[in-house]
Amino acid sequence: MNAQTPEALLKQANDADAANWQDPKRYMWLLGPALPVIGLAALSAYAVAPKKLRALAWTGPALIHGIIPALDRLIGEDKSNPPASAVQGLENDKYYGRIVKAFIPSQYAMTFLGAWLASRKNTPMADRVGLTLTVGAINGIGINTAHELGHKHDRASRLLAMAALAPTGYTHFAVEHNFGHHKRVATPEDPASSRLGESFWKFLPRTVIGGFKSAVKIETERLERKGKGFWTTENELLQGWAMSAAFFGVTTAICGRRAIPFLAGQAAYGASLLEVINYVEHYGLKRQKGDDGKYVRTQPEHSWNSNHIVTNLFLYQLQRHSDHHAHPSRSFQALRHFEKAPQLPGGYASMLLPAYFPSWWYKVMDERVITHYKGDLEKINMDPERRAELLAQYDELARRLAAEHAQALPDGQVEAPAPADKPKARSRKSVA
Repeated sequence: MNAQTPEALLKQANDADAANWQDPKRYMWLLGPALPVIGLAALSAYAVAPKKLRALAWTGPALIHGIIPALDRLIGEDKSNPPASAVQGLENDKYYGRIVKAFIPSQYAMTFLGAWLASRKNTPMADRVGLTLTVGAINGIGINTAHELGHKHDRASRLLAMAALAPTGYTHFAVEHNFGHHKRVATPEDPASSRLGESFWKFLPRTVIGGFKSAVKIETERLERKGKGFWTTENELLQGWAMSAAFFGVTTAICGRRAIPFLAGQAAYGASLLEVINYVEHYGLKRQKGDDGKYVRTQPEHSWNSNHIVTNLFLYQLQRHSDHHAHPSRSFQALRHFEKAPQLPGGYASMLLPAYFPSWWYKVMDERVITHYKGDLEKINMDPERRAELLAQYDELARRLAAEHAQALPDGQVEAPAPADKPKARSRKSVA
């Protein structure tokens, strides 16, 4: 009998690992589509007993700003990765795709119920505000469902992504995120990458306006390559806007004009949750330019990550953001943790409140950014309007960190620059 080669033995061992490995969180991922079900149940209970159960109108804010962050701290982190040999099996398992798509029906039912409750004459104003924020919070998380679906290549998934975006009116995200943000991420040119010293409130109009303009430009250029104008049924922006208009129109026709403030408010709040997560994900991080003047390829170091379990379960592992940017079409269940990727002090849900308060945010994050770059302020994506102020403010800290880093290097060793390359981004030409 011939002896097996080391390579054959290794392959055999890997195949055995893949066959025996099971996703320990397989059924925990059901928390994602369970979120709109929780919202629907809370609003249903409120509808039955609005006086006794008034607090249920505020279920959404309580979940995202209180319960989920508390559970993150209580349960902690999970840094484990699936074995490489199991990744393909995970990708091919249709169970995970069904989980993501299951979010949408209950999302729509919850939004419609919220509109009906908020439009009733006897609903107190405080309750209307709570209902608006609850539905907006869950539709904001619905944008993450759209994010997962929108990175798939099939037309059905992209249409479902726009359907998940329609209640917030933010359907242009499906175009700009895939073909704008993924190309320009962690550069000063990206409206969705926040800068050191830039508050969320300054970032918000820049990303909303910049993202919308970028989506229009991207879609216009795509259609021009096909010899078509902007006003065509093939325009994905028009398709998405039509979905939103249809949803808002039907809901208003059934619930009456009093539903309009609710629909507008929940859409604005839901979209703002997407943008505050954008603010967190790349704050201050910047891809450097190589000798050829091109930005280096997107690396794990260009996204803030977190392994807090509960938020990852609700957000389809969005917090493993570095791997997502390295492999945009990789499904959530196969995303990996990188030891060298910069880590947030808490889960994304825990970072929302600090992001709303600039002084709190700067205290939590600015030193982390400067430490990440070992005191080299020139490598940071910095607010250009505050550059002189920030350089003066952090000069002493930067000098100390740079000196500590220099002492830690072996004598004579210098860090090699990262190779220049184009970032991985799916070509817009491939989308019909």
